Amino acid sequence: MSDAKTAKLNRLNRIAGQVRGVAQMIEDDRYCMDILHQMAAIKSALAKVESQVLKDHAACCVNEAIASGDEAEQRAKFEELVDLLEKRR
Repeated sequence: MSDAKTAKLNRLNRIAGQVRGVAQMIEDDRYCMDILHQMAAIKSALAKVESQVLKDHAACCVNEAIASGDEAEQRAKFEELVDLLEKRR
């Protein structure tokens, strides 16, 4: 397994632990602001993983489409990215 893949999986496992921790905080009736701070940290960590996956997609899948010279493939990869960005709004 590549180092980049391992790093993403490790980060996701830490995030899963954070989510379990937040669930426990809610069960324990912890202070709302503490819970919200933890949730913000989870969102930030997920955004970092998402960014890395997007970079990997551009470096691998999009780059391969460009190198192939296949205009339909290039258009499809571009449309995937546009669709993703539109869904994030």
